[in-house]
Amino acid sequence: MRARAKAGPPREVRLIGGQWKRSKLPVADAPGLRPTPDRVRETLFNWLGQDLTGWRCVDAFAGSGALGFEAASRGAAHVLMVERDAGLVKTLRAVKDRLGAAAVVVEVGDGLGALRRASGQGHDLVFLDPPYEGGVLGDALKAAAQAVTAGGFVYCEGPKALGDLPPGLQMHRQGRAGAVHFQLLQRRETTLPAQSLPGPAEEDAP
Repeated sequence: MRARAKAGPPREVRLIGGQWKRSKLPVADAPGLRPTPDRVRETLFNWLGQDLTGWRCVDAFAGSGALGFEAASRGAAHVLMVERDAGLVKTLRAVKDRLGAAAVVVEVGDGLGALRRASGQGHDLVFLDPPYEGGVLGDALKAAAQAVTAGGFVYCEGPKALGDLPPGLQMHRQGRAGAVHFQLLQRRETTLPAQSLPGPAEEDAP
């Protein structure tokens, strides 16, 4: 995750669930890099359920890898992590090797481009935490909507709440932790009438 913040990022974060619970992830001293806070990750995976066995995921702006490794720790079958910073990619690959995370694939490149290439591939979950100053979240949401299967999820966070959503996505859950707004969106099941879909819920991270 990348964001503007007055305080510097922690030097490391810990995974909070799954087979690698309490494992440490280093946080590089990179401009704007700030991992998704523990309490936000805890809330997110409570929403998703702790067991992601068999899920196919994309962490499109991986940064520290906290979100992608949390998914793999909970049994995801395939987690593509995309990061444009070569130094961060090196760190992500080192963590993958240390954990023995066979389901994780680390790719150096542009997250938005990776999402566009994933169109129609039927992923179960896409994480979107792009640099706040990059202005790519809107385009990334549109691409993610095409990359997830019906009933699949798109998680995003940023400095403000989302406005209009791309076609096909609906709000599933949303919350706020300090200055961070985070949302879990779901791609509509085309076989279900609109009135049967669950409405959004909002809560603060504990």
